[in-house]
Amino acid sequence: MTTFEQNLMIGAGLLLLSIVATRASGRIGLPALLLFLVIGMLAGSDGPGGIPFEDAGLTRSVGTVALLFILFSGGLDTQWQRVRPALGASLALATVGVAVTAAITGGLAAMILDLGVYEGLLLGSILASTDAAAVFSILRGRGIALTGRLREVLELESGTNDPMAVLLTMALIGVLTTAGVTAGDLTFFFLRQMIFGFGGGLLWGRLAIWCINRIRLGYEGLYPALTISFALLSFTTVTAIGGSGYLAVYLTGLVMGQRDFVHRRSLLRFHDGLSWLMQITVFLILGLLVFPKQLALVAAAGLATAFVLIFIARPIAVFIALAFSRLDLKDKTFISWVGIRGAVPIILATFPVEAGIPHADVIFNIVFFAVLVSILVQGLTMAPLARLLRVLAAPAEREPIDWADSAAGDTNKDLVTIVVTEESPIAGKPLVDVGLPPETLIVLLIRDDRYLIPSGQTVFEAGDALLVLCSRQSLQRLNALIGGV
Repeated sequence: MTTFEQNLMIGAGLLLLSIVATRASGRIGLPALLLFLVIGMLAGSDGPGGIPFEDAGLTRSVGTVALLFILFSGGLDTQWQRVRPALGASLALATVGVAVTAAITGGLAAMILDLGVYEGLLLGSILASTDAAAVFSILRGRGIALTGRLREVLELESGTNDPMAVLLTMALIGVLTTAGVTAGDLTFFFLRQMIFGFGGGLLWGRLAIWCINRIRLGYEGLYPALTISFALLSFTTVTAIGGSGYLAVYLTGLVMGQRDFVHRRSLLRFHDGLSWLMQITVFLILGLLVFPKQLALVAAAGLATAFVLIFIARPIAVFIALAFSRLDLKDKTFISWVGIRGAVPIILATFPVEAGIPHADVIFNIVFFAVLVSILVQGLTMAPLARLLRVLAAPAEREPIDWADSAAGDTNKDLVTIVVTEESPIAGKPLVDVGLPPETLIVLLIRDDRYLIPSGQTVFEAGDALLVLCSRQSLQRLNALIGGV
């Protein structure tokens, strides 16, 4: 067996072990991402696996590719009609919240760890983004669902705060590596990144939909390759003209996700699987890159940074960003606690290493340690806190069963759950008098944990959860008719 075949076998074994580990993650209340990291560390040179790996440049390249596909999949899977009410709060967290988190974490870290001001701010910027996938994987493993508004805010925040953290990180690396950078230069950098990123993402999203629906490919298997090409082109072309490729690729996915296109369901499943593969791959490589012996040397610094991030920076940032939000105190408290850090901070921590920033290795190890502490501390306490604050969804509000396969024959149909509210126009009316949109069918009614098949004389009550088969075009009208929103 050649060396290449041996490496391929080792990689396949680590991938299989990581996939199997996801089964255990829910039971112990920790996200699978942490287990991927641990597997990589055990396989590395300081672990029993003994695999030598120190290539930060390769890690950054793999991390960049992984991150762009993770963001693209996140945008593609975001249901805009559902998360739109959370847009204001989420954008405030993704901009003001990220900036405040970076400033407080970086400023205090610079004082505590004896770093330069810009080095401290770089550390804070790297740690400023959150990972909603880690949050929801823990909650799902414990059988917990959040109220709709919390779920929507956290979901949209995590998709939109990564580009902001990347922008801050790149700007500070530029300050540390280029002499004479002014405030005007940084302002121009931010504006160019945001404008080109936003415009490029919208353009590529619309172009992708137009091409997918008009190119008649002879094989269904070519469509995933086509969407991959659009994701890569969105990221690379916008980056080439000075925009934020990460923002562009997320918006490309978001624009595509709100429209109908050929083989929509199979493509959504493909990119969800690709996103998982990217997460596993990047976390295994990041685990290999870390030397546990070096982590022990920065344990005190890592703990101090994690303490500042979890108990000071994130809560202050959340309450500042949501000062004018309608979310109540318990919602803001929960949001301030569940800012779990995931793949993005560790990927960003490889940027200063490759750029040759002073103390880059120390920064990388501190970030890695702080992410581990965040996952452990916040991950283990999240479910009990959700119960204590009573931010759990009622049975009728919980995420419905994934019925995608049952409607797979029609890309324009969705099975959705809508709750009848007290303000709903149909409350107190029988089904025969409701006037549903054409091609709409109420499949099931859930009332007080009882499952009923409605007839024409069934009278709807506030609190009823209806499982509705409908076209995507009629979804907004149904939300107004049934949910009163």
